[in-house]
Amino acid sequence: MSETIRPRERAAREGLSALENRELLALLLGTGHRGKAAEGLADEVLELAQGCLSNLATWPIEGLTLVDGIGPAKATLVAAAMELGRRRQHSAGRTGIRVTSSRDVYLHFASRLSDLQHEEFWILLLRRSNHVLAEVCISRGGLTGTVVDPKLVFGRALALRAAAMVLVHNHPSGNPNPSASDRELTKNLCQAGAYLDLPVLDHVVVAGDAFVSFVDEGWLR
Repeated sequence: MSETIRPRERAAREGLSALENRELLALLLGTGHRGKAAEGLADEVLELAQGCLSNLATWPIEGLTLVDGIGPAKATLVAAAMELGRRRQHSAGRTGIRVTSSRDVYLHFASRLSDLQHEEFWILLLRRSNHVLAEVCISRGGLTGTVVDPKLVFGRALALRAAAMVLVHNHPSGNPNPSASDRELTKNLCQAGAYLDLPVLDHVVVAGDAFVSFVDEGWLR
């Protein structure tokens, strides 16, 4: 990067796509700290993240404040930009999505769940054609689990007149293997779904770049 042209000027002349990651990050940070330019702060953030934007995307807001000169306000701006990126990726091509495999489910939720440092439990509601009707977050929890109320699961599904559903949750640990409580919950929800004629078609556990499907593993009978 030219030392005489600041990121804002470069963006105006050449467009944002011409900027390096450090320059884009400097634009978000806005100002420097104690004689250090915004680009210098950006370099420190990227060094802490080992130069990886995926690492940066997983940090909570307070994690960014480990860099001297980045307070809660600047940290929130950077975290908001990471969240917008996730949402854009997730929203691309969502219209008319039809679920035909566990991988379809994983790809549908990966950008939303892979980077989270807490557990979330979602239901993907389907029409009879297996096209996506709606996606509903049932609960959010901590690092090791979240509480799921079966009444809430089927209440939402019945209210939206879903024909079937897929269960989805994430493991922040990076290990996609379901726990004993995951298996017990799935069994209970499958039994309730059979009784209500609203079948649970699969349970997909997302963990970073990996996932496990109960159907693929033969655990859903």
